[in-house]
Amino acid sequence: MAPAAKNPAFMSGVPERVVLRLLAQREMYGYEIARLIRTLTNDALSLSEGVLYPALHAMEHRGLVRSRPMAAEGRTRIYYRLSAKGQARLSRLSEEWQRLRTGIEAILGASAHG
Repeated sequence: MAPAAKNPAFMSGVPERVVLRLLAQREMYGYEIARLIRTLTNDALSLSEGVLYPALHAMEHRGLVRSRPMAAEGRTRIYYRLSAKGQARLSRLSEEWQRLRTGIEAILGASAHG
């Protein structure tokens, strides 16, 4: 069976939720987001540039995040931050994730006991 990070069906919606959750903590630039995801998940989840940047641009287009250029270490980085609309979206996604998690745990727990 494919790991979750390599399974497109399982990953549906995960990049958006993960990125919004991280940006709820603080403003970050793209590479920083990608690196933090790998670190926090112990490399179980890795968003390539081909997934992360289109997701960030789509979220910005939808008003979920805002961006601003900032000079850092001799170059310009684009920093992203969560908008109020993004916070509301994160809340909805978190509720959906909790329902899914509870359902999966109920099935896995039932199979362990039954």
